[in-house]
Amino acid sequence: MEPIERLPTGWEIHARPSLGRRILGLLGELVQTLLIAGLLFLVVNLVTARIRVEGSSMEPSLHDGEFVVVNRLVYRLSGSERGDIIVFRYPLDPQRRFIKRIIGLPGDTVTIRDGQVFVNDTLLNEPYVASSPRYNGEWIVGPGRVFVLGDNRNNSSDSQNWGTLDTNEIIGKAVVVYWPLSDIGLIPHFELAVASAEQPDP
Repeated sequence: MEPIERLPTGWEIHARPSLGRRILGLLGELVQTLLIAGLLFLVVNLVTARIRVEGSSMEPSLHDGEFVVVNRLVYRLSGSERGDIIVFRYPLDPQRRFIKRIIGLPGDTVTIRDGQVFVNDTLLNEPYVASSPRYNGEWIVGPGRVFVLGDNRNNSSDSQNWGTLDTNEIIGKAVVVYWPLSDIGLIPHFELAVASAEQPDP
């Protein structure tokens, strides 16, 4: 009787997995993919928000109908600054979201007269405004609050109408326009350098 020829190592024949095992394997991979996608979605939504600009109050910086990405995390790591464009809950109707520019920080005195904006008696250089404000007033920004204005000064509901904004209502900093495609780009945040007023006691 001739000896049985043995196959070289690595040539062993393995039984093909059953259909049931293959289906279970595919389902396992699908569940794993969905879990990873869900986790990524959760992280993205915790760190960012997306809003649609409505109206012309931020012209010419932002336009009606643009979609904006908002950084939710930035103010947990550092404080807000004058010149930042922020998204917040509208104080008179918290279900609504507004987008404006920070002009005054806690302790600041904001004065608007003769079409010019002063912070702590320093005239602001504001190349982003649509037109000079046609109103006058003076506001002292209390602790835990900011003073916000729209860039379209004469067509904006902002702190000159309803007062300063509680910082707890701030959702985040607007960072980029992502729609429409023709407007995609980073949102410019001008540094409004003025002498800080003495911070009030909390």
